Amino acid sequence: MKFNGIFSTAALALVCLISSCKGDDSIKIGVYGPFTGGSAPMGTSMRNGVQLAVEEINAAGGINGKKVVLVDRDDQAKPDIAPQVVQELLEKENCVALLGPINTGCANPSTKYANAKKIPQIINVSAGANVNELFATSPDNYIFRNAANDYIQTEMIVKEAVDVRKKVKLALLCDETPFGQGGFNKMKSVLVKRNVTPVYEGKFKIKDTDMSAQLLEAKKAGADVILCYGIGPELAAVANSMEKIQWKVDIIGSWTLCMNNFIDNAKQNGNGATMPQTFIEASPGTDKAKKFIADYQKKFNVPQMSVAVAAAQGYDSMYLLKDAMEAAKTTDGPKLKAALENLSTFTGVTGVFPHPFSATDHELIKAENVTMGIVKNGKVEK
Repeated sequence: MKFNGIFSTAALALVCLISSCKGDDSIKIGVYGPFTGGSAPMGTSMRNGVQLAVEEINAAGGINGKKVVLVDRDDQAKPDIAPQVVQELLEKENCVALLGPINTGCANPSTKYANAKKIPQIINVSAGANVNELFATSPDNYIFRNAANDYIQTEMIVKEAVDVRKKVKLALLCDETPFGQGGFNKMKSVLVKRNVTPVYEGKFKIKDTDMSAQLLEAKKAGADVILCYGIGPELAAVANSMEKIQWKVDIIGSWTLCMNNFIDNAKQNGNGATMPQTFIEASPGTDKAKKFIADYQKKFNVPQMSVAVAAAQGYDSMYLLKDAMEAAKTTDGPKLKAALENLSTFTGVTGVFPHPFSATDHELIKAENVTMGIVKNGKVEK
């Protein structure tokens, strides 16, 4: 209906009605993390896992009859950008839930916005982010996690070094980020309980490529193992610098030793590096995990995942949201949070979790869900 080139009031109202209804036909989920830079393999693997889950969910009819739409943003692993990204996802894009991020330094300053708007957020990679700790200041806590947190990891790292391998002269070498220093402090706390004092404590910066000075100090102190916290490129520099100074001791560290930019950059120098893992691509334990691996490799045309842990946890985080939304029959924030806290058994590719969350515990992964992986000739194995 048109009069002199101008839409009639009735036609204009119809256009507005159709436009407003379109938003009701989909469910917007925000995904953020580093999709560029040294942390990018973690971010892109996580996003790929989420995308794979969304494709499966939409092909099966969506959630409560609505299609899922992902809105992703690159936080560049920068703590000053992550809060801006989250505010955009919540206020401009009107996402009903958030997945991510990757880096501890990005998580802690950005999750407060989801809490303030009562929007559930599942942190699906960051191990050092505050989650249950938030209950102290935010009893109505909307932040959840499905990743092995630093408390679990550091206990396993120290147990492997001290109890299993009987190492007595430990060197701690961690990056200067909140992730690295959080791991450093937690490892020291675990060692205090065992009455063990490290013979060396060192740190390094992001983008450092030569750790010879730190390693020579550790060697001089008589260290028989390196316990490290960092991300792939710098951890590879640790392994390669060992070769440079012709000194070889065990490397045991954060889950990030599984990253492709550790394995590819360290090559044979990375063999033997050991780390906690929630998912090991070379050893899928269930048919569900095997199918996930095959579908991922086919969809993204890769022989193996860049960071399998991030991909698997990303995949599971989307299905956790799906189960909660179907239980709540809504995307309303408070009702969705309550549904997450009251889920019955969740079966993911990372494991089977009876009552995954509760009103007082927003951590999915427990120590029994984590195993130690070891780098062998270009891949992580059990």
